[in-house]
Amino acid sequence: MKQILIINYEYPPLGGGGGVASKKLAEAWCKMGYKVDCITTWVLGLDKFEVMNGVNVYRVPVVGRRTKSTAGMLSLITFPLCAYKLAKQLCSNNHYEFVNTHFAVPTGPLGVWVSKKYKIRNILSLHGGDIYDPTKKFSPHRWFLFRKCISWVLNKSDIVIAQSNNTKDNVASYYRYDSSKIKIIPLPYEKINFTPVKRQEIGMEKGDIYLISVGRLVRRKGYDFLLDVIFDLPDIKLVIIGNGPEMENLKIKAARLNIKDRVKFVGNISEERKFQYLYNADIYILSSVHEGFGIVIQEAMQVGLPIVSTNFGGQVDLIKEKENGLLVKYGDKVMMINAIKQLILNEEMRKAMRIHNINKIEEYRSENIAERYLKIL
Repeated sequence: MKQILIINYEYPPLGGGGGVASKKLAEAWCKMGYKVDCITTWVLGLDKFEVMNGVNVYRVPVVGRRTKSTAGMLSLITFPLCAYKLAKQLCSNNHYEFVNTHFAVPTGPLGVWVSKKYKIRNILSLHGGDIYDPTKKFSPHRWFLFRKCISWVLNKSDIVIAQSNNTKDNVASYYRYDSSKIKIIPLPYEKINFTPVKRQEIGMEKGDIYLISVGRLVRRKGYDFLLDVIFDLPDIKLVIIGNGPEMENLKIKAARLNIKDRVKFVGNISEERKFQYLYNADIYILSSVHEGFGIVIQEAMQVGLPIVSTNFGGQVDLIKEKENGLLVKYGDKVMMINAIKQLILNEEMRKAMRIHNINKIEEYRSENIAERYLKIL
């Protein structure tokens, strides 16, 4: 049986999109007949070893991580060091066809160390925020030592995969690496099974027009900008799904703008309930300053929602202008308002986008994406 080692400092139930993506790849490779081992972070409440949908998940304690939701700087820095002993043990006892390392930092150095020591090919998967996040003070692209480390990881990896053209462009802009070598493979997506419900069952009014957005409530998601847009659309309601440090500030702003009766902050909810909201909405809104990829766009596509999105980041690979969505410049309130109004007034465009998105989401099935990794080898 062929074997694959995945290394990712976050693997569900820890982490966000990058962790979910590595899990879907791992499970797809298992279905294809591979034995898949994964090294990730342990926190209190999780087993240090378990088999999850066929994947052998090994978790190592790190310094400073106490919760599933938050990875502090100390836990990030210490993960490669804490996980090195286990990685050596697994590589000594198994014959891996390749190592799939997720995130240039903090996981990248560990992938390089074990791949070179045991002469195993290393596929580095970049997820966007690991090399560039314009809203974070400690974004790697701003700091000399991070740039040096990431450039070293890129050059020492056998294959580098970016999930979007924007991530590839950011490598070219900030790091010493020949970005023409980078392969573009989008993140995998598996449809979520859910039971549709009527609007009234989830507190949505039957005849109203609803915009919807899903994401962690942090500055990068641009919800502050989105509330300004809603203020100038008096007949529109907005549902925001997710939690985060900006929740209270956003609620205060909604009250100050006198739109709190039109903005519903749902918080964290189950996947089933999230998709019931998506199913009942009219338009999906992505207001982010920047996105590495945009799994939420794939979720909107599954239920056939037309999309209005900012135009800076990996989401641009998913959205084709006037085919399945409309792209606007972040901060350009007039442009976003006009895009929303265009979709509301053009029923035929909305119907065409619905069909396009429902069909296109099939391209991102996990088995298809996992097979693309293997073909590169």
